[in-house]
Amino acid sequence: MTIDTTPSTIIAGVDEAGRGPLAGPVVAAAVVLCPHGIAGLDDSKKLSAARREALFAQISAECVVGVGIATVAEIDEINILWATMLAMTRAVEALGLEVDEVLVDGNRCPGWRWRSRAIVGGDALEPCISAASIIAKVTRDRMMVEADAHYPGYGWSSNKGYGAPVHLEALRRLGPTPLHRRSFAPVAQAHLDF
Repeated sequence: MTIDTTPSTIIAGVDEAGRGPLAGPVVAAAVVLCPHGIAGLDDSKKLSAARREALFAQISAECVVGVGIATVAEIDEINILWATMLAMTRAVEALGLEVDEVLVDGNRCPGWRWRSRAIVGGDALEPCISAASIIAKVTRDRMMVEADAHYPGYGWSSNKGYGAPVHLEALRRLGPTPLHRRSFAPVAQAHLDF
C-alpha cells in the first residue's frame, strides 16, 4: 500500500489488545491514517464485531498499518507491561516508514526513538489511535478464535482468553495449555494443581 506522505508531519496512532487475558499473545497495532480519513472510527470496545470487521478491512486497504506481537513466552519472561511495550515498538517498526510522532493510548510510552505522547482514553479521542485499536483487537480476536479450534473447551472463540467463568472452569478441569500465561496467578495456580 502506498500512501501520500507529503504532509510535513506523519503521525501514527498505537494501541494494544490483550493485556488482561490469561491466554494468548498481546497484539499492538500502529496506523498512519490515509489523507481522507476513515469515517466511523471509535474505541474498538464500543463497536459491534461486525462494525469492527468492516472498519478493519477499510483501514487495512486504505491506511499504512503495522502489527506487533509479543508472545506468551515473552509475556512470562519480561511481564505484561514490558511485553506490551515490545509489541508496540514492533508495530511502529512494521509500518515501514519514518513517522514524526506516535500517539499512544494510555498513560505511558515505550522507551523508543520516536517522539511520542501518551493519551489516556486516546482510542476514543484520536482517530489514528482508534484505527490502531480496531486493527489490534480484530487481529488478536482472530488469533484466539483460531486457537480455540486447537485447544477446545476454554471458550476462547467467545471470551478471547479472558478469565470468563467457562475459561476458569476449563483451566481447573483441563489445566493450562501452551498458550496460557504461566506468570498470571490463575494460570500459575492451575499449573500447580496439575
